[in-house]
Amino acid sequence: MDKSFIVSVVQKSIEVKQNILADNDLLSAIQYQGEKMVECLQNGGTIWFCGNGGSAADAQHLAAELSGRFYLNRKAYAAEALHVNTSFMTAVANDFGYDYVYARAIEALGSVGDLLIAISTSGNSKNIVLAVEKAKEMGISVFLWSGQTGGKLATVADSAILVPSGDTPRIQEAHITLGHILCEWIEKEMVSRKEV
Repeated sequence: MDKSFIVSVVQKSIEVKQNILADNDLLSAIQYQGEKMVECLQNGGTIWFCGNGGSAADAQHLAAELSGRFYLNRKAYAAEALHVNTSFMTAVANDFGYDYVYARAIEALGSVGDLLIAISTSGNSKNIVLAVEKAKEMGISVFLWSGQTGGKLATVADSAILVPSGDTPRIQEAHITLGHILCEWIEKEMVSRKEV
């Protein structure tokens, strides 16, 4: 492998993050979502995450940062990825079809006052769209993390973080960076508000 290839990929990732820093509306959306995530947890709600493939890995990773710990030893926060019960996932996929796995999960587990974070680089994944529709029907707020257009989900989410890129790996890298920022901020806010 030529070192120039490594440099070019890292540079592309940096450029996406520089574009995030230059977008005041996007920074405001990140700030808003962080504030609402704290509000959800303070009010006894659960933050649910869903995604496919790499986005499912991000969903599980970030839920673990909140329910386990990020930097601080503090109380566990109610957060989970909707795909972690493989028996449920495979049963619903078998009986209803894969498009319905997250809609059935949020229907079974979600409550008013919860928050669903839908992670989809395209914003068009059918199973995520159906989960968002079910959550909205149940009165659950929905935040989208997606790529530059947000696809179908951009028009239905309550708030959207749209990474300014159409390149899936670069979008996913930005999602995990932004997720870590939010986890760190949520933890600091919750502890400072005596939600230890």
